[in-house]
Amino acid sequence: MTGCSRAPRATGSSTTPDSGVDPSLLERLRLLARARPGAGALILPSDLSPERALRAIEAALQALGGTPARPAEPPRDAPRVRIHIDGAARGNPGPAGAGVLILGADGTVVERTHRWLGEVTNNVAEYQALLLALERAAALGFTDLEICSDSELLVKQMNGQYKVRHPGLRELHARAVERVGGLRRVQIRHVPRELNADADALANRGIDEAVRARLQAQRSLDGEDR
Repeated sequence: MTGCSRAPRATGSSTTPDSGVDPSLLERLRLLARARPGAGALILPSDLSPERALRAIEAALQALGGTPARPAEPPRDAPRVRIHIDGAARGNPGPAGAGVLILGADGTVVERTHRWLGEVTNNVAEYQALLLALERAAALGFTDLEICSDSELLVKQMNGQYKVRHPGLRELHARAVERVGGLRRVQIRHVPRELNADADALANRGIDEAVRARLQAQRSLDGEDR
């Protein structure tokens, strides 16, 4: 491949061949333009990582004569937080919930979170719990994580020891890998089920609350029909 590139279309502000703009930068900017707005986030195309997107923006600013404002690096002595996660499904698939327990560096509870997941398989619930943990950690500003799970499958897939063969898990795995890539340091390790009881209780709480709400709604409907 030569250093020549296809001539740009004529626009109100064009770039001449001798402007020094890297053609690969233009390609990354085209990918970035395909991003979609999400809930408090920008959803990037699958073939553009957050790191490449930031580098493209910085390079574009430099090419236009601006100075990119780099985000402040997290302090190197930032405390590591430990996060216990669990996904529970009553049936496979069946009613499912995710539970996340976030502990500070001194072992104190920072946050307990649970979420109803609908009817999914147990492995999907485990991945949804991981995604919930990464979502909450980012929201709280934590970048150095030790994530504990009693799912050997999830841990080994996230650590590259197992391939992700099931089609239903590939997208969830890709989303988790992308979110992990945006943090400073993440360790995902396996723990015995008995050491993950609090996260398991939270996951089941997510199911119980949804089931109770359904029963109450059904009773209300039954009462109206009488």
